Amino acid sequence: MSGLRRLLLLTFLESFATILVERAAYFFAHHALGFTDQANLWLALAFGAVYAAAAVASHSVTVRIGERRLLLFTLVGQLVVHAALALWAAPAALFGGMILLGGLNGLKWPVVESYVSAGHAPADTVRAVGRFNISWSGAVPLALAAAGPIIDAWPNGIFLAAAVLNVVSLGLSLPLAPRPLHLADDHPDRPALGELRRCGQLLVSSRWIMLASYALMWVLAALIPRLFQTLGYSVSHSTALSGLIDVCRWLTFVVLTLWAGWRGRSGPIVLSMIGLPAGFFLVLYGPAIASGLGGDAVGLAAVLAGEVLFGLAAGMTYFCALYYAMIVKNASVAAGGGHEGLIGSGFFLGPAAGLLGAMICPGPVGITIGVLPILMVGVGGGLRALVRTTGRREAETQREEER
Repeated sequence: MSGLRRLLLLTFLESFATILVERAAYFFAHHALGFTDQANLWLALAFGAVYAAAAVASHSVTVRIGERRLLLFTLVGQLVVHAALALWAAPAALFGGMILLGGLNGLKWPVVESYVSAGHAPADTVRAVGRFNISWSGAVPLALAAAGPIIDAWPNGIFLAAAVLNVVSLGLSLPLAPRPLHLADDHPDRPALGELRRCGQLLVSSRWIMLASYALMWVLAALIPRLFQTLGYSVSHSTALSGLIDVCRWLTFVVLTLWAGWRGRSGPIVLSMIGLPAGFFLVLYGPAIASGLGGDAVGLAAVLAGEVLFGLAAGMTYFCALYYAMIVKNASVAAGGGHEGLIGSGFFLGPAAGLLGAMICPGPVGITIGVLPILMVGVGGGLRALVRTTGRREAETQREEER
């Protein structure tokens, strides 16, 4: 098996294992442990806070011990935690396990991203990043679809399944090189300084929107179990239906991998600014739409339409953020650490905003009050960076004409 194929298989399996806990755990907590929306938001907040801190620290850890050693450490750690939760997943144990898993996943994913992207010219980087995105995102809806029947049959089984996948991933990781090989900073395949500057501004813009997208996504992850239950769906159906976001995100990754015309353009980022809030509020207010317009079918249609919009928008901003990070930062673990650190910050900020909003006003109105500042800051920061990108491009064009 080639090195890239090994990494992509590892990515798929680890994404599957991660989602069994990272997303399906909220269904487990709601249906098996009786967690309320607020309890699930606290669970998501704890996971996200540790994830963000670990992702930011991943680069400094790899400098000391190397990428492969850190990857093996995180896989062994996940195996132990997953096996323990399979045996005992009381509320306190679930909170403790999710905190540990947040840290281990935050350390792991920047390393995997660096292995996949290192050593590629820009034209090849978009394909490598695309294949990575297709691999991890393809596992998400499959894991969610599998989680429902597992929870129905034996709730703790989601943790045992994740542990088994960790064992396979360990076997795939052992033959990896101790460190990924990066292009030299003066390598001829590295982009010119002007292009790097433009990519840097697009990176800033896409990261602002991606931060907002993960904040909103983690609010939905905590609330969706109750939303679908309100509409009359069982846990096995709810987990599968919630995966529509991820199917649409996967389709977006496929399109952006095959068509490279979006690179260097602001269009995908602008579309994300529109699609994210529209999709989020359609999902959030789905049950209210059902009661107001007469029927669960109408509410379900609103939720599914929201999932489609949200998934497409989240896919665009994620791909842009990771691609530009790998170009600007030369596929380093620091690039992946910054990327995953923002994701973890979204994991934390979204539930925190949801909890704060719920204190002000119960129900979807309170959630709206909580997340509006995140949306405003994310979109505002993204727009500001885009304006700078446009201004720099116009200035460079003017200088070229004067010459």
